[in-house]
Amino acid sequence: MDRRWRSALTGALAAGFLMAVTASASAAEHASADNTARLLAGMQPSGGSPLVAYTQEGSWQRHAKLFDTAWANLEKRQLAKIRTWSTEHIAQRQPVVYYMFSGPDFLYADAFFPGASTYVLSGLEPVGSIPDVEGLSRGALAGDLGRLQHSLNSVLSFSFFITKKMKHELRGGRLSGTLPILYVFLARSGKTIDDVSLVALDPDGTMRPAADGKEGSKAQGAKIVFSGADGKKQTLYYFSTDVSDGGFDRSGFEAFCAGLGRGDALLKSASYLMHSDSFSKVRDFVLDHSDAIVQDDSGIPVRHFNADMWQLYPFGNYLGPISIFPGRYQRQLQALYRKERAGSLDFGIGYRWRPRQSNLLLALRGRRVTQQEH
Repeated sequence: MDRRWRSALTGALAAGFLMAVTASASAAEHASADNTARLLAGMQPSGGSPLVAYTQEGSWQRHAKLFDTAWANLEKRQLAKIRTWSTEHIAQRQPVVYYMFSGPDFLYADAFFPGASTYVLSGLEPVGSIPDVEGLSRGALAGDLGRLQHSLNSVLSFSFFITKKMKHELRGGRLSGTLPILYVFLARSGKTIDDVSLVALDPDGTMRPAADGKEGSKAQGAKIVFSGADGKKQTLYYFSTDVSDGGFDRSGFEAFCAGLGRGDALLKSASYLMHSDSFSKVRDFVLDHSDAIVQDDSGIPVRHFNADMWQLYPFGNYLGPISIFPGRYQRQLQALYRKERAGSLDFGIGYRWRPRQSNLLLALRGRRVTQQEH
């Protein structure tokens, strides 16, 4: 065949293929939130999704391989062990989980408290817009996936986010804010996202759509409805809001949480903020509304747990705070570790993320019965 004819035929076939792909993509329904989450998580979208075409890109394939390896390591090193620990030590659970100072860390909320009907996360990190990757160019996709990898690097390596780093990396690009990270964590935790909406709170705690024309809410958030392998509907709320004493109640966040009722709580890598009286309201809320609290030493100081109301069970080793948090050493916590026989901890957690250096405290509401009272 003449070279010119061969070239023309190849070009025509390529053009026809591109037209077919374009027609197929345009005929397909708009990419769902679940398929978007799977793509961002390095997981294959469902067949028929317009996002399948992106999986042919080398940047996405490298991203998927990187995340496959990272999650396999994380599952073996921490998540599987946390789920085992939780099953062994938390016999009764409330349907609501409060995780203050969490940022977008759904991953550990789900590991410590699987199966909750409602998760409430909060932080200063912006919510961002609902992720939409359709129409992204090859270069833009690669750039956004790279930023996503950098945003997750610390939590995948050490179990916590570095706040200053996140503030920089969660801005710019098509994928901004905490929602892309929440998408990844939900997908990699085996969840199916059913619905996502942006919300805001009024000062009385009333939740409304964020795009209803009102301005000035001090608690901007996202509501994600999802389901696990059992198909049960669950809800995740993330609010970007100030939980210091000057903002916790005025934003409506305290009233919103109170409306959800009693729950359990997780506090991890919380910058020792509740050691300060400037965060007394959120500290008191967690103590008043929780039946089980799992925390490292950066959470609520031991002195605030009423001995007549709480049973405290230490795990791991208490070595005190790392150097960037001076003045937060707890003599009472050290005394508790000396008095009680600390349970073993075969995973790392918190700022002292190496397993043999980590500490964890399980606080259960209810007075411990002594031998004399039997």
